[in-house]
Amino acid sequence: MKAVVVVMTKSEVLDPQGQAIQRAAGTMGYTAVQDVRQGKRFEITLEDGLDGDTARAQLAELAEKLLSNPVIEDFRIESIES
Repeated sequence: MKAVVVVMTKSEVLDPQGQAIQRAAGTMGYTAVQDVRQGKRFEITLEDGLDGDTARAQLAELAEKLLSNPVIEDFRIESIES
């Protein structure tokens, strides 16, 4: 079973890396780029046979306790495929 968890800085938190990318894009001529938020993507393999609810609960707990800093980051479980 494979899953994808995405962790992003909360919208109210300054994202200097995203701002640097946005500025660089502008200097390269990509003037349509108005904002960039930088984040992390985790591809996680779980054991086969887990039901969807159990997998989602385990992924949420993992994301809250290990993959993200809940003070400044949010996460979303993007997909779970068997």
